[in-house]
Amino acid sequence: MSKAFLAAVLQDSIQCTGVVAQRAANDLLDAIIEELRQEGRFTLPSFGTFTVCETGARQAVNPRTGAPVEVPAKRTVRFKASPGLKQTLDKEE
Repeated sequence: MSKAFLAAVLQDSIQCTGVVAQRAANDLLDAIIEELRQEGRFTLPSFGTFTVCETGARQAVNPRTGAPVEVPAKRTVRFKASPGLKQTLDKEE
Protein backbone atom coordinates (compact mmCIF):
# COMPACT_ATOMS: atom_id res chain seq x y z
CA MET A 1 0.00 0.00 0.00
CA SER A 2 1.20 3.48 -0.77
CA LYS A 3 0.13 7.01 0.10
CA ALA A 4 -1.30 7.32 -3.41
CA PHE A 5 -3.45 4.22 -2.87
CA LEU A 6 -4.63 5.54 0.51
CA ALA A 7 -5.45 8.92 -1.07
CA ALA A 8 -7.38 7.21 -3.88
CA VAL A 9 -9.45 5.22 -1.37
CA LEU A 10 -10.19 8.40 0.59
CA GLN A 11 -11.08 10.25 -2.62
CA ASP A 12 -13.56 7.57 -3.66
CA SER A 13 -14.98 7.20 -0.16
CA ILE A 14 -15.68 10.85 0.60
CA GLN A 15 -15.97 12.01 -3.02
CA CYS A 16 -13.44 14.82 -2.84
CA THR A 17 -10.67 16.09 -5.11
CA GLY A 18 -7.35 14.33 -5.39
CA VAL A 19 -5.54 17.24 -3.73
CA VAL A 20 -7.82 17.12 -0.68
CA ALA A 21 -7.52 13.33 -0.47
CA GLN A 22 -3.71 13.53 -0.70
CA ARG A 23 -3.65 16.14 2.08
CA ALA A 24 -5.94 13.96 4.23
CA ALA A 25 -3.70 10.92 3.68
CA ASN A 26 -0.60 12.94 4.62
CA ASP A 27 -2.32 14.35 7.71
CA LEU A 28 -3.44 10.87 8.78
CA LEU A 29 0.07 9.43 8.48
CA ASP A 30 1.58 12.47 10.24
CA ALA A 31 -0.88 12.02 13.12
CA ILE A 32 0.05 8.34 13.46
CA ILE A 33 3.78 9.18 13.45
CA GLU A 34 3.29 11.90 16.06
CA GLU A 35 1.32 9.51 18.28
CA LEU A 36 4.13 6.95 18.00
CA ARG A 37 6.67 9.61 18.96
CA GLN A 38 4.70 10.84 21.97
CA GLU A 39 3.06 7.67 23.31
CA GLY A 40 5.24 4.89 21.90
CA ARG A 41 2.25 2.97 20.51
CA PHE A 42 -0.72 3.38 18.20
CA THR A 43 -3.71 1.04 18.04
CA LEU A 44 -6.25 0.72 15.25
CA PRO A 45 -9.08 -1.41 16.66
CA SER A 46 -9.81 -4.51 14.53
CA PHE A 47 -6.52 -3.94 12.65
CA GLY A 48 -3.58 -4.04 15.04
CA THR A 49 -1.06 -2.20 17.21
CA PHE A 50 2.11 -0.39 16.21
CA THR A 51 4.70 -0.23 19.01
CA VAL A 52 8.01 1.62 19.20
CA CYS A 53 10.81 -0.73 20.29
CA GLU A 54 14.46 -0.16 21.18
CA THR A 55 17.05 -2.34 19.50
CA GLY A 56 20.41 -2.70 21.17
CA ALA A 57 23.79 -2.00 19.66
CA ARG A 58 25.33 -5.08 18.12
CA GLN A 59 28.15 -6.28 15.96
CA ALA A 60 27.34 -7.57 12.46
CA VAL A 61 29.43 -8.88 9.57
CA ASN A 62 29.73 -7.23 6.18
CA PRO A 63 28.75 -10.06 3.80
CA ARG A 64 30.96 -8.77 1.00
CA THR A 65 34.20 -8.38 2.96
CA GLY A 66 33.57 -10.42 6.09
CA ALA A 67 34.71 -7.45 8.19
CA PRO A 68 32.94 -6.79 11.50
CA VAL A 69 30.61 -3.77 11.51
CA GLU A 70 29.20 -1.94 14.54
CA VAL A 71 25.43 -1.44 14.30
CA PRO A 72 24.26 1.32 16.66
CA ALA A 73 21.23 1.10 18.94
CA LYS A 74 18.08 2.58 17.42
CA ARG A 75 14.32 2.81 17.71
CA THR A 76 12.07 0.91 15.33
CA VAL A 77 8.37 0.14 14.95
CA ARG A 78 6.83 -3.30 15.31
CA PHE A 79 3.32 -4.31 14.31
CA LYS A 80 1.08 -6.90 15.94
CA ALA A 81 -2.07 -7.84 14.05
CA SER A 82 -5.35 -7.96 15.94
CA PRO A 83 -7.17 -11.29 16.33
CA GLY A 84 -9.95 -9.97 14.06
CA LEU A 85 -7.47 -9.18 11.27
CA LYS A 86 -5.88 -12.61 11.63
CA GLN A 87 -9.29 -14.30 11.37
CA THR A 88 -10.18 -12.26 8.30
CA LEU A 89 -6.95 -13.24 6.58
CA ASP A 90 -7.41 -16.92 7.46
CA LYS A 91 -10.91 -17.13 5.93
CA GLU A 92 -11.08 -18.86 2.60
CA GLU A 93 -13.12 -17.23 -0.11
